[in-house]
Parts: sequence; C-alpha cells; structure tokens
Amino acid sequence: MDYRPSTINNSALPKDYSFPPEWAKHEATWLSWPHKEESWPGKIDAIYPKYAEFIKYLALSEKVRINVRNQEMKDFALKHIKAAGADLSKIEFYFNPTNDAWCRDHGPAFLINENAEQAKIIIDWGFNAWGGKYPPFDLDDVIPTKIGQYFNLPVYYPEIIMEGGSVEFNGAGTILTSKSCLLNKNRNPHLNQAQIEDYLKNYYGQQQVLWVSDGIVGDDTDGHIDDTVRFVNHNTVLTVVEENPEDDNYQLLQTNLKELKAMRLLNGEPLNIIELPMPDAVIYEGTRLPASYANFYISNAHVIVPTYRCDKDKIALDIIAKCFPDRETVGIDSTDIIWGLGSFHCLSQQEPAV
Repeated sequence: MDYRPSTINNSALPKDYSFPPEWAKHEATWLSWPHKEESWPGKIDAIYPKYAEFIKYLALSEKVRINVRNQEMKDFALKHIKAAGADLSKIEFYFNPTNDAWCRDHGPAFLINENAEQAKIIIDWGFNAWGGKYPPFDLDDVIPTKIGQYFNLPVYYPEIIMEGGSVEFNGAGTILTSKSCLLNKNRNPHLNQAQIEDYLKNYYGQQQVLWVSDGIVGDDTDGHIDDTVRFVNHNTVLTVVEENPEDDNYQLLQTNLKELKAMRLLNGEPLNIIELPMPDAVIYEGTRLPASYANFYISNAHVIVPTYRCDKDKIALDIIAKCFPDRETVGIDSTDIIWGLGSFHCLSQQEPAV
C-alpha cells in the first residue's frame, strides 16, 4: 500500500525550514519497539531491560512516542517500561508496524520554521535497509508518512535513499557525513557527490556539507557518522579515536581525524575537536561489533551514553559530560544492545519543539 498522499508534490522543496541540532528543545523522542529476533539473534530478550531504562531517562524530560505493531506488542512494551520505573504519563504508543527498531534511519526527519503558518514538516527520505542488506523494509519505509498523516503534517519526498544516522548537524548550517556511506553505490548510484550534497542542503535546510572518509569496523551501515563524529555545539565535535595502532579501527579513525582538522565552517573557522576513546573491542560469537561511545543521544535533560563494561567507560562519560554542562550525562550498559549493530542514537529520532 502506498501511504503517500496524492496531494503532495514530490518535487517540491521545503522553503525556509531547517533541521535543528539534537540539543535544541524536543517535543518528543520517537522509537520503534524492538521485535525482530534476527537483529539480535539469540539475545533479543536480554536487550529489553536496558532499552526500557533508556525510555525511563527520556521520559524524565520529554514525551516518548513509540511505534508498535498491535495491542499485544504495546502490552509487552508496557510491561518492560513499567518494570524500569518510567513515567507512564509521558509514554505514547502509535500502531505503526515496522520491520525493525532503527528509528534514527527509518523515522521522520522533522524540520521547523517557527515563523511559518505550518511550523513543522516532515521529510520522508527513501529507506532501503542500508543498501538492501536486510529485506523486507517496506513497513519501515513508510513510517514518516504515516506519522505525518496522523499529525496532519506536510510530508516532502526527496526520492533518494538517506538514513538519519548518516548525518550530523551543528545548528548553524553545516552537515557532517561520511563518504563510505552516502557515496556507496548501494544507496544512490545515479548521483555524484555534488548532487547528493544538493539534496542534503535543500531538504535539510542547510548550507554546507563536510565529509569524512569512513566508519568503524563492524558497522553494517557502511559507516554512519553517528558512530564516529558528533557535533556538541556549533563549532565543536567529539570524534572517536583508537589508541592501539594494531587495532583495525586505528588508521581509519586517524584518517578521519586528519580530515576534520582540515575542515572549515561557513564562517571560515576550524572545528574545535575533542577526542573520545574507543571502548575495548566488543566481540560476540566471533563478530567484532560497532561499539562506540559516540552513539549517545541528547535528550532535553540528559545525554544518554552507551557503555561496554570496560575501564574506558568512565573516561568517555567524563569527556562527554564536560561537553554538556547543562545536562546530566548517564551511561547505560549497551553490551547486549550492540549485538544488533547499533545503540541508543541509532534507536531514536528526536521531534523538535516549536
């Protein structure tokens, strides 16, 4: 079924709207309840307590809007959310079936213009499960439009493949992304780098796109930026580095670091770069998992950071906390969740307040 309203002009560009940075005030955080056992083979039951703890912290300062398949899934989710002690008055459920849980990538991209009659709109990028790796993905692909219909928000369609985890925003006109992902031929082989930049700038309401080369080992998204480099304010980034020269991540992260040092923002300023350690390698059933402290999520009152039961957890939490003095930094054990090849940022998508 095609959920796209026939009244929407797919070629239309949103004018004078922009995608706010994650630290801007949220109305809500969107999630899609995890249910696909193939994403956490043999371990999906183990992820729910920590996932519900994530929800508990979100609900301390904003609404949590959760996509579920049906009443049975809602009841199952509520059982875990209640056990975590979350404020149930902040939890809302929407019967939007999904293929998987990665709401950062299939959820709506909300743009705002506080001066417009319609202050909030949705961009519905095409979604193909990271280059067609995990079919089916038809339910995930229509989530933004279904949410737009429910809230009576205009929906725009760039008609290209794009995932929310592949882009970072500084709130001052700049997008940061990676060549390994958005220039991969499994996304938009008909587009070159300049054309992709035009789509990103036009449909996110930004003026500049900066590129690093690669992502970390084990990342099945082909190198999402939210595992490697994150803006923490308009001119500062946290970037992960590997201290062990023998580690497979060492050289590629050094390359990214060199590229970041050469970048200039719209005003000509260089980036203020803060280095964040990589955790010890997390290996499960012989597979190197994409464990990274950069996959944190910024809510209205907290910065929620994945941790991995290693000595570097505290170091990373301290570094991140200094970047967000107006928020409480909280670590939640992501050792089981990362078996799904993503963590808290991958699982969530913010809805800005207007």
